[in-house]
Parts: sequence; C-alpha cells; structure tokens
Amino acid sequence: MSTFERYLTLWVGLCILAGIALGHLMPAAFQTIGAAEIAKVNLPVAGLIWLMVVPMLLKIDFAVLGEVGQHWRGIGVTLFINWAIKPFSMALLGWLFIGWLFRPYLPAAQIDSYIAGLIILAAAPCTAMVFVWSNLTKGEPHFTLSQVALNDAIMVVAFAPIVGLLLGLSAIIVPWGTLVLSVGLYIVIPVIVAQWLRRCLLAAGGQAALERFLARIGPVSLLALLATLVLLFGFQGEQIIAQPLVIALLAVPILIQVYFNAGLAYLLNRIAGEQHCVAGPSALIGASNFFELAVAAAISLFGFDSGAALATVVGVLIEVPVMLSVVWIVNRSKAWYERGSTAAAAQGPR
Repeated sequence: MSTFERYLTLWVGLCILAGIALGHLMPAAFQTIGAAEIAKVNLPVAGLIWLMVVPMLLKIDFAVLGEVGQHWRGIGVTLFINWAIKPFSMALLGWLFIGWLFRPYLPAAQIDSYIAGLIILAAAPCTAMVFVWSNLTKGEPHFTLSQVALNDAIMVVAFAPIVGLLLGLSAIIVPWGTLVLSVGLYIVIPVIVAQWLRRCLLAAGGQAALERFLARIGPVSLLALLATLVLLFGFQGEQIIAQPLVIALLAVPILIQVYFNAGLAYLLNRIAGEQHCVAGPSALIGASNFFELAVAAAISLFGFDSGAALATVVGVLIEVPVMLSVVWIVNRSKAWYERGSTAAAAQGPR
C-alpha cells in the first residue's frame, strides 16, 4: 500500500476543505463546470471518472473466471453477501437511521437523496482497493482475482436493477434512462477499454509491461478521485457549513453496514469450512464498496449538489481507516478461525 493510499482519508479531508473554500471564492467557475452537460452527463466529471475507473479495471483478468470453482465455498459466500445482503441491509439502515432516527437533525429536503446515495454506494462491490486489503491479510490471490472478476461481470447486469428496485421501494423517483446510461458509461465502456488496453500491453511486453504501466498511471486514478471531490464540495459547501453534523450522521449506517457484512461473510466462511486465506478477502470484498462508480452514478442521477453525491463521498472519507480495522480484526482472529472444526476440515484436500 503506497503512502499516498495509506493517507487517503487525510487527502479526502483536505479536498473537502479546498472544495468548500473554492466554492465560496469562485462560485461562477463551479456553476460553469456544473452546466457542462450532455444528456445529463457532466463532461468534466465523466472524464475524471474514466481516469479513476479504467486503471483499476486494468488489473482485472476475466480469464480467471474459469477458476471460480476452486474456492466455491468462498465464492458462494461472497456472492451471497454482495448481492443478496449488502444492498438490502444498507437500504434498511438508511431507512432506519436517516429516514427516522436522524431525520430531525438533517435537511428535510435531502432525506430521500441521502438514502439514495447510501443504496448506490452499497450496490457496487469493490474492484481495486480490495487487492490491497487481500494482500494485507495474506489472502489467496487467485481467489481474490476471480471473485473480483466475477463481481465486475455481475455488476454489468445487476447494478441498475438492484438500485432501481431499492430506490423504488424507498419511493424515490428512478430516472431509468440516466441509470442505464450510467451503467454503460461507467461500467460497460470502461471494462471494454481496460480489457483492450490490457491485451495490448500484455501482447507488447507481457506482465512486466502491464505492471510498469499500472505503476505509472496508478496515482492518476487517485488524483482524479480527489479532483472530483473538490468539485463536489465546491457545490456542497453551503450545506456542509449549515449542517456540519451531516457527514458524521451519514457515516453511522455506512460503518454498521461494513462491520456487519464483513463479520457475516467471515463467520459464514468458517461455518462452510473455507480456509482463512479465502475467508479474509471474502470478508473484505463483502464489506468494501466501488466508491468511484457510486460517486459517478450519484452525480449522474441526482446532481453535484445532491445529498446522494454527499453520501457516497462519506464512503470515500472513511474507506481506508475502516477497512484497515477490518484487516486488523481478520489477522488477529486467525487462530480463533482455524480452531473451528469446519475450518480444520478445510485444510484437507478439496
């Protein structure tokens, strides 16, 4: 994990301050950026999102989908958490905390938008940072790679229906055309571009060429994310100053959801008899989010100055410290995990 990645929370915090300050100093410039749209797609943000997403998707080798059966227990648990539990548990937590418990302390006009942002955040499983978390737990690399590739393939067809269903159940108007357009722009096209570029690099110089290219463009991805956050908070500044408690309140359901899903995935893997080197990354994949896609979708669906965009940004703000705490728990509990009779049985031949 690079120093830049390790201090992502600090950089996000600085971008929040910079965005709020610049929004006050240069409101006309931000309004100009916000108006640069074609078919409800903000062009500056679309460019930044591509710079975020494509380098991450370059790491994915869809050829490993043929290996998913090697760790079928871990794959099954993670798919269950990511697609049957996570989006729905976040919707429930959003309704409970934002729609009810915290409602008196939040801007009434943004309640539904905050809930929508939380749902969008939970509906997109992590794609890139999970490789870092897996390495920190000494996770099985082939399992991690095949699981992420499988999630990305499922996301192409499942993201829009799940988001649309849960927004509909929340009585939030679903602009289906914009939602489908977001999937095409921020999932389908980047996957195609990244896989084409990956094949070109591998054909030209093998794995070494791919690794060199990733090392060069890796910082670009995070810089694009930070630039997007400056833009977001340039538009959100007035709301944040008026309601400084909003970020802390939005963090509560996100934190509960992360620890709940990580713990459930970890426990289910133990019950199923999966090895710790698979259970660790399974728990981390089950808990983390593809926040780059979530930010892009929230902006496309609801706009820069929406509560949905702010809710997804809170996910970015707490991502690194929270996931590092999950890594710590997984590593510290390894002895307990392996004492289980089912875990011991998993050490034998498959």
